[in-house]
Amino acid sequence: MDERGREFLFELLETAAPTGFETAGQRVWIDHCSELADEVRTDAYGNAVAIHEGDPDAPTIAVTGHGDEIGFVVRRIDDDGFLHLSRIGGTDKTVSRGQHVTVRTDDGPVRGVIGQTAIHLRDGDDDEVADITEQYVDVGAADEDEARELVDVGDPLTVASGVEELQGSRLSGRAMDNRVGTWTAAEVLRHAVENDVDATVKAVSTVQEEVGGNGAQMIGFDLDPDAAVVVDVTHATDTPGLAPKRDVDVALGEGPSIRRGLPDHPVLVDALRTVAADEDRPVQLEAASNTTKTDANSLFVQRGGIPSVNVGIPTRYMHTPVEVIDTGDLTGAVEVIAGAVDRADAFAPFAVEP
Repeated sequence: MDERGREFLFELLETAAPTGFETAGQRVWIDHCSELADEVRTDAYGNAVAIHEGDPDAPTIAVTGHGDEIGFVVRRIDDDGFLHLSRIGGTDKTVSRGQHVTVRTDDGPVRGVIGQTAIHLRDGDDDEVADITEQYVDVGAADEDEARELVDVGDPLTVASGVEELQGSRLSGRAMDNRVGTWTAAEVLRHAVENDVDATVKAVSTVQEEVGGNGAQMIGFDLDPDAAVVVDVTHATDTPGLAPKRDVDVALGEGPSIRRGLPDHPVLVDALRTVAADEDRPVQLEAASNTTKTDANSLFVQRGGIPSVNVGIPTRYMHTPVEVIDTGDLTGAVEVIAGAVDRADAFAPFAVEP
């Protein structure tokens, strides 16, 4: 990954954008893509589309990622000034206590910590993990009045961790899920613009994926692509203790995954596999079951069926503040998807033959 791409990725990762409050993160993505695209547009809820206009007779390919992340929201403020929480998306209660957090208020960020009773003061049977609704944030306020001067009920929170560089090409941080997807979409757009490809490319950063793919449902009809490539994280299962529970064999650093099954369209699966083989790009195959839990589920049923496929970025420790990726997998995803975009005419039309 070159320095330009790294700086863009870090800016995306370090900008908080919890589900329903994605504006700041979407603005980073829009500003970046505006320097490349023929057109950038948004809708009422903040879904963003950046377009490279290709040949009118060539296919239109959408490359999507979701820009939102998991987090918390202030549910109530008690008499002593502590903030009580609800979750946004699939926040993991086992890793939230004892974390630094940032409350995103209208007047700017407010720092706090999610309280955890010291081990010395807990009874032996108190180690059961409390639900998010039983956890609280300490912002240092003396009482309810002082806390209410700082925050409002309904303000969102995110864990305050940033990006850390590990060994080699490994990075760790919160919100890899799924800034790596929006980064990939923007980089495929860059490739299309710099190489003036025939296909029209619509790079997309959706909102509200973490609560059911709402943003993709909003934007899918108007996108009207011939095919869609949905880039999201996928579980890297190469860590200790997972062997008996593995659903798939996906390893960090072995390339992006190409998913096979519902709703992944077989023509698109074959296109990506062909490009990877022809260009000697490592990829991993991932078996699907009944649902992807990604924006592909929202897109493929629209307009009578939009051929869609999932490309996964292997990620360790998903939905924690220390998600880990390998940037080689990330750049590999760009190369394979961009290669398929280059050859879109050869793979179209994207339809199965009965």
